[in-house]
Amino acid sequence: MNKFNQTLRLFVPVLLALTAFLSCGPNKTSLMVTSNRYEDLVALFREWRTFQLPPFVEGVPDYSPAAMKKQQEDLKLWKARLAAVDTSGWPVKHQVDWYLVWAEMNGLDFDHRVIQPWVRDPAFYVWFYIYPSDVPEREGPNMAGAIELPDYNKPLSDHDAGEIAARLRKAGMMYAMARKNLTGRAKDLWNRGITSINQQGRDLADFSASVKATNPDLAAAALEAKKASDDFAAWLKSEAHKKNEVSGVGKDHFTWYIRNVHLMPYTWEGYEQLLERELTRAHTALRLTELRNRNLPVLDRIGSAAQYDSVMNGAVKEFMGFLEGNSILTVKDYMEPAMMAQNGKFQPSTGLRGFFSEVDYRDPMPMRCHFFHWIDKAMSKLEPVESPIRRVPLLYNIFDSRAEGLATAMEELMWQAGLYRNRPRGEELVWIMLAQRAARGLGGIYQHGQVMDFDQSTKFASKWVPWGLLPADGETIQGEEHFYLQQPGYETSYVSGKLEIDKLIAEFARQREGKFSMKSFMNEFLQKGIIPMSLIHWEMTGDKTMLLKATGDEKLN
Repeated sequence: MNKFNQTLRLFVPVLLALTAFLSCGPNKTSLMVTSNRYEDLVALFREWRTFQLPPFVEGVPDYSPAAMKKQQEDLKLWKARLAAVDTSGWPVKHQVDWYLVWAEMNGLDFDHRVIQPWVRDPAFYVWFYIYPSDVPEREGPNMAGAIELPDYNKPLSDHDAGEIAARLRKAGMMYAMARKNLTGRAKDLWNRGITSINQQGRDLADFSASVKATNPDLAAAALEAKKASDDFAAWLKSEAHKKNEVSGVGKDHFTWYIRNVHLMPYTWEGYEQLLERELTRAHTALRLTELRNRNLPVLDRIGSAAQYDSVMNGAVKEFMGFLEGNSILTVKDYMEPAMMAQNGKFQPSTGLRGFFSEVDYRDPMPMRCHFFHWIDKAMSKLEPVESPIRRVPLLYNIFDSRAEGLATAMEELMWQAGLYRNRPRGEELVWIMLAQRAARGLGGIYQHGQVMDFDQSTKFASKWVPWGLLPADGETIQGEEHFYLQQPGYETSYVSGKLEIDKLIAEFARQREGKFSMKSFMNEFLQKGIIPMSLIHWEMTGDKTMLLKATGDEKLN
């Protein structure tokens, strides 16, 4: 920690008394020295990102009660420092960045007050991830220091292999700490956490086998980590009978989190209405589309590896050609390869492969639209945004309304633009995808509203997804409803983010009096970064209403 921060910590007792009120909302009043320089906000943000990490002890993150208590106490000082930044007269783009830092601080505050994943959620302690995330930062609350295997180049260099092995060998120490920290009694989080840790053990075994010939020491380290993981899973199972509390955060906490962290202008009740409306709309649209297509042959699933490769590659080329040929956005050379890399390989199966694979194997176009995620990720790397604050992934999944909202919006927007003219049966899948997202979203908010438990939420979602493509005991909905229980609000982001994009298009076009260009809109939209839709709306239209509805603070500029 630098000398400036060390000096500031001497004044913490006084500042805490003066600034305690700041934890309730985005109040810009502070008795600290005021700064009006954007550069000071950027410097504060960089220091903040270091502060929000837990301390590390011998390479293992310290989530002990003492460490977390100290972080929670010190957070009030950081809120005071942010409140002392005067944004009066700043351009909107810089004011937007202030709100991003404010939202992240609220996210840490909520973690300490409500979610407490290091206390309540065993899956928080997953130490090894084998698959990449399709959004800017891995979804859900995840502990610092976990090994993200996709971050390393393949094949692994000797240096990287040694680094991963050393980190894997910290698993035993880390799980010894986790046993002390996990004193919560949330039943569904605990039981689902056992599933996550068991999966980690299988991933470690597979990884060990894959590197045994080339990196025997790394393979051995993976097996050591697997033993630590399996022992931890066994301990979790032995403690499960003690867990008898609900896992959802409650309606009031959920609404506070949505508004003050994810900056969306909704309440728990508002999301329920929105998702119910979209669920019924999707079902009605599907049935009418099926009626129109009643004389067409049904969609057969892809049946061979050769067919799979041909169909998937052709769909990517068709999608990219559609974007360019219809002036949807400026297509760059890196976009098609980014999409092609996610096509995967044919997986033989006589039963259900999982919801999204069942869609893909019938018609790959809906998922190619949703895989705009990978264009987003490539763009973030190859064409980073101007703002240093937006250039790094936002914490606490604050990006979800934009990341998942756009990926979901592309499915229906491209249908409206004519992408499915030669794929009439594919239109049916567009509506099934929307129904699935609305149904699982309702299941998620019902868990947090303490209306349903985990098992009830999976059965509810399964009931409302057409064609039997989402069995309640399947890995897809089991994994999704668990994740939504871990991360309040994410379950709503697909549908609500899409609707906010619709609103933005409407206002953006209205302001141009019939001179709207989708290409101009999309190019500008993508340049804003992957940040909450309320902030993008403000920056692109000058209308701050959505943000004010979220924060309830009309005194801010």
